[in-house]
Order: sequence, then structure tokens, then C-alpha cells
Amino acid sequence: MAIPDYQTLMLPVLRIAAKGETRVPEVAEKMADELGLAPDEREEMLPSGRQRVLHNRIHWAKFYMTKAGLIDSPARGRFLASEAGRALLATDPTRLDTRMLMDYPGFLEFYENSHSKGSGSDRSPDQEPAIVVDETETPEEQIEAAYRSLNAALRADLLDRIRENSPAFFEKLIVDLLVAMGYGGSHRNAAEQLGRSGDGGVDGVINEDRLGLDRIYVQAKRYAEENTICRPAVQGFVGSLVGFGATKGVFVTASTFSSGAVSYAKNLPQRVILIDGNRLADLMIEHGVGTRPHRTIQVQRLDEDFFSEDG
Repeated sequence: MAIPDYQTLMLPVLRIAAKGETRVPEVAEKMADELGLAPDEREEMLPSGRQRVLHNRIHWAKFYMTKAGLIDSPARGRFLASEAGRALLATDPTRLDTRMLMDYPGFLEFYENSHSKGSGSDRSPDQEPAIVVDETETPEEQIEAAYRSLNAALRADLLDRIRENSPAFFEKLIVDLLVAMGYGGSHRNAAEQLGRSGDGGVDGVINEDRLGLDRIYVQAKRYAEENTICRPAVQGFVGSLVGFGATKGVFVTASTFSSGAVSYAKNLPQRVILIDGNRLADLMIEHGVGTRPHRTIQVQRLDEDFFSEDG
């Protein structure tokens, strides 16, 4: 089954915490067993790869209940149900979520402060706090979902602009990208190589390393979105590699490759990498080619070592 959202996890986490002091990893193991999660679900990571999804959701369930006074933290990294938490469990609730936590002054104050558009003297007397109580994603999941949405829009914009420009611009873009990725030595050397040969089904040759110990043959096709590159085109490129005695090639397009072309490339003795429009745009974003930083948001975390008095 899918991992429940953090609000659904609140009540089960509180019940486990009512049995005695515990830690997030211990709760995660018990919850995974109770839910019957598969091994891959237990190890599922956030898109950032920095934390397991289950651990992240349990952490936020615990954090919000702590703000409501339902959870106490007697020691670093450990928590248990408070008297208020045990009193709530005694009523035999069927669900616990952020809307119910609004009944607790501590949580209400926390949520008003964290969700209001202003604070202190910056907040007008009639300004209502922007309280959202129906979230199912944790703050990290919301940030990463927004990040993915922004990148998807940027990817589409990049591909539109690429298709609006000339084939010569596309070749220059490939040079810029390969150099940004560490291939081709200097930009000048790479530019001299790519687009020079123009025969034998190969658009260019670029050094794989700065010393030129190995070379990569490149094919660049700036096709419209609806023009799929099929297996015969890839076969032609591979035939050219064989003719040059080459073992490595990169076929780049602003459109897509057919499933037949992709399957064919996977089973070749030569190392042929197919880069379609979406992957091209992702690489451009990753290496800052045709893009630039617009806004940087640094998310701070509590430094547990700072507050440790051990030693």
C-alpha cells in the first residue's frame, strides 16, 4: 500500500508514543510493519534523496503534535505522548489532523505565526492569518513539488525556444552543454570540432577528456516536437561510428526517439547515448546552459550538535 500522508500518520504515531519514549526510526519500523509496506516503500526517498518519505512524514506528524502539546521531548531525538496526548487517546478518536490541532492554543499560535503574511508591527489588525489545514504533503514535499512544477515549465520553455532557432544555433547549444558537462576541453576546441566533419552521418567529433585521449562522435538533429526519430536513423548513425572505428556516440534531438530506437541503442556493442528533448532540457537546467538562477531559497535545519552539551 502507499505510504499515508503525514496527517493520517498523526494518530498512529501518538498511540506508539503513548507506550513510552521512542524515536522516529523506531516508529517508522513499527508503522511499516503495521501498514505492511513493501521493502521498496520502506526505503522510498524524497526526490532530493536526503530522507526517507516515511521518516519525513512521521517527523512532521510528531512536530505538529508537539506544537499542540500532545507530544513531549524528554531527551534529544526522543519523544513520548504528553498528558494531553494521553487524554486525547482516552476519548478513542478515529482520526487526528491539523484541523483538530487548531483546538489547541499552542498549535493555533504556531500556525498563525508561521502562515501569516506579516508578523508583529508589519501585520495589520484586520489581516487574517493564512491558515491552511487541509495539506496532505509535508513542507519538504510541497517545496519539492513546486520545484518540479517550475522545472517542468522551464523545460517546456527551453524546448520551444530551441525549436524557434536555427540548426546552427542548436549545434552551438550542444557545444555549450558538452563543455559545461566537462567534455571537449576548452570551449574553443569543442567548437572547432563539432559541426566540422558534416559527412558520413556524423555532425561532429568532440574530445571526451581535456587531453583528447578518447573521442565522442555527435549527431545533432533539431526536429519539431511531432517528428519522432526512429530506429533507421539511429542505425545510420551507428553505421557511421563503425566506419570511423569509433565506440562512443551521442545522438541529440529536440524531439523524441521511438521505443524501437531506444531498445536498439541499449543492445549495441558501441556505447551510444540517446538524448531526447526532455533530457536535453534537464541537462541544460542542471548545468546552467540557457538558464540562470532566478531565486535561491536556503532551507535551514536545526543543528543538534550545537545544542548538545556532551563533551
